[in-house]
Amino acid sequence: MATPNSTCAPSMKATSNGAFQHENPLDYALPLLIIQMCLVVVFTRFLAFICKPLRQPRVIAEVIGGILLGPSAIGRSEKFLDTIFPKKSLTVLETVANIGLLFFLFLVGLELDMRSIRKTGHKALLIALAGISFPFVLGIGTSFVLRATINKDVNPASFLVFMGVALSITAFPVLARILAELKLLTTDVGRIAMSAAAVNDVAAWILLALAIALSGSNTSPLVSLWVLLCGAAFVLFAIFVIRPLLAIMARRSLEGEPVQETYICITLTVVLACSFVTDTIGIHALFGAFVVGVVMPKDGPFAAVLAEKIEDLVMSLFLPLYFVSSGLKTNVATISGALSWGLLVLVIFTACFGKVFGTFVVSMLCKVPFREALALGFLMNTKGLVELIVLNIGKDRKVLNDQAFAICVLMALFTTFITTPIVMAVYKPARRGSPYMHKTVQRNDPDTELRVLACFHSTRNIPTLINLIESSRGTRKRGKLCVYAMHLMELSERPSAITMVQTARNNGLPFWNKKEDIDNRDQMVVAFQAYGHLSSVNVRSMTAISAFNNIHEDICTSAHQKRVAIIFLPFHKHQRFDGTMESLGNSLRAMNGLVLSHAPCSVGILVDRGLGGTTQVQASDVSYNVVVAFFGGRDDREALSYGMRMAEHPGILLTVVKFIPPPGMTLAFGAKLVGVTANKDRKVIKVAGGTNNDEDKQEDDQFWSDFLSVCCKSGESIIYEERLVERKEDVAAVLRERSKCNLILAGRMPPVVPLVNKSDCPELGPVGSYLASSEFSTSASVIVFQQYNPKTDIYPLVMEVSDFSNMPDTPTNCP
Repeated sequence: MATPNSTCAPSMKATSNGAFQHENPLDYALPLLIIQMCLVVVFTRFLAFICKPLRQPRVIAEVIGGILLGPSAIGRSEKFLDTIFPKKSLTVLETVANIGLLFFLFLVGLELDMRSIRKTGHKALLIALAGISFPFVLGIGTSFVLRATINKDVNPASFLVFMGVALSITAFPVLARILAELKLLTTDVGRIAMSAAAVNDVAAWILLALAIALSGSNTSPLVSLWVLLCGAAFVLFAIFVIRPLLAIMARRSLEGEPVQETYICITLTVVLACSFVTDTIGIHALFGAFVVGVVMPKDGPFAAVLAEKIEDLVMSLFLPLYFVSSGLKTNVATISGALSWGLLVLVIFTACFGKVFGTFVVSMLCKVPFREALALGFLMNTKGLVELIVLNIGKDRKVLNDQAFAICVLMALFTTFITTPIVMAVYKPARRGSPYMHKTVQRNDPDTELRVLACFHSTRNIPTLINLIESSRGTRKRGKLCVYAMHLMELSERPSAITMVQTARNNGLPFWNKKEDIDNRDQMVVAFQAYGHLSSVNVRSMTAISAFNNIHEDICTSAHQKRVAIIFLPFHKHQRFDGTMESLGNSLRAMNGLVLSHAPCSVGILVDRGLGGTTQVQASDVSYNVVVAFFGGRDDREALSYGMRMAEHPGILLTVVKFIPPPGMTLAFGAKLVGVTANKDRKVIKVAGGTNNDEDKQEDDQFWSDFLSVCCKSGESIIYEERLVERKEDVAAVLRERSKCNLILAGRMPPVVPLVNKSDCPELGPVGSYLASSEFSTSASVIVFQQYNPKTDIYPLVMEVSDFSNMPDTPTNCP
């Protein structure tokens, strides 16, 4: 009989006494685990950064990172493995990784709403059943081939079920992330795919429980039967005992109040206890955590707060450890020779063919269009973490050997990697909409309704936007003001973000915050909703959740759908207490540039310096001095048009400063101006030699004439002055005279010399860049306008079709 020392690595002590005591920290469990976690997080995040341009979910980078750190690549160095991942440390590593995995599966269960599964239509249900049964049957056939070649000494029943489950799984969380990234959640394809994937996920866990029950060391069928019966009893216990307990805590967690720490502690303890129970039964500890997540009440703030408490730590630190522990078991080198590579191709082909062909055929029978059916097939072929869980359980229970395990891991990686590029190639839903007339503030009939899309990404923008809206509504019986307040949220890898995006499936993207969803609504838009109820302005709140590199598509398509005349965007800098402007990141700046390039209407970029302070100003208290800097050109005409509308409010004093050059000169003062939007291959505005073309000059003269006639009738609410400027310094000096006002309106691309020698804000143009600088003012907010120009709208995001039956621009249940 072998001694324990001959078969087991010596146990590791938890902590060392330090290097000064001549001890190597890497010989002790805790410091070694810290190094492993740091290495894993840095390496997988680096790979995720590389994969981001390919629009791959982060799970791909983490799986690849685990394989590269294992014996397939970097781990081929014995010195590296013995130093960083010695065998004696793997027990601690896998234990910590599985603790993180328990809570991740709890979060996955939170994402699944059984009510939506019960409401699944027959079409999605049939597609889900086809996506499970067809690849499961092919998986059974593949298992016979693998058992006859590379995986001979194994229980045939358990191996058969494991292979069927491995090939029939659709990763619900990964699919949700891909659909959100491709903006397909609200299409028919997205709705069907999510409903089918939810059904598939539940079926996969039932099949997995069966596979685990069959894979026990005791070959008696009675043992497997007892495992399944006890598992079913646990599910009933969770439904009728655990769920009411969680529901009591959820009801006592009120909206707007902090959730009690005791409730969170009880819930997390219940997750661990249920994991222990299912492990004792013989299914797996993960099954218990998943069931608790599924039975958790989804209404109210309790579930959301619980997810926020644990998801960052689990997703950022613990979950990547599981991929690495899986990668350390994966040795691609075991796939050698024609037979092994042939089996890899067979498994990949079987997995893809089963999912894609089965889903495609049933979709066509359900009268889904060809391209949508093909896209559905590839979407349902998405694998992910659940696939790796199945494979790891199979390897731990000796159902899969090293070679079969490596083949299945590469199959899961390949099928998920190809999903995004193939879906993008075969299916791109056409954005179509009916044409509409008023795409600018400047219009022939000023009595028509003005529709505004006001975007914000943080609470600091809300008071200024509300005060701007209050100042723009006027008090006379002129055209109404309708405001769509859009909260811009960045789509992250968090399960809670995916859960929020799923809400959009029923309401459209960006989705509306309906009255019946009041407990789950976005708290950032409550201020706008309250303002809309207390004022005569029609305010409708909405939320867009996308990656900032393509959230401009949501903004522009929503602007077209809602037929707005102008989009207000937040500037990518905010003012600190000392008056300096601090950048919030390049992603917001890039977003603004893309909106400027693709907007179907006019755009205004708001440089917020606290218009009206940090609180909402009542209508009777509005008292602002607004200045319009007019140099000429269509953007300046748009700025002045908005200023004239603001001047209708009795609390607004509008001052218009018209800049005039000396005879024979232009405001460019000899500079050769070229104004380019963020997308440099289009919308180039050339002002050669700083001269206006005749058409612009005529339009400026006509517009100024109309303005003067309005000014004469306005009484004291509008004043104007003409200032002669002979050089750039004179222009800056005139603007500085107005630096103490409340708000300055300016055009983005007037024919004027740049007022700053160097600027990191090209989206604001030559005048806006100066007005937004810390040197100019610390109190005057600025709006820089770009007027919609149909001549430069070459590549719109929404194709206008005259006979298109457009959706109503307001929800039917909206007041």
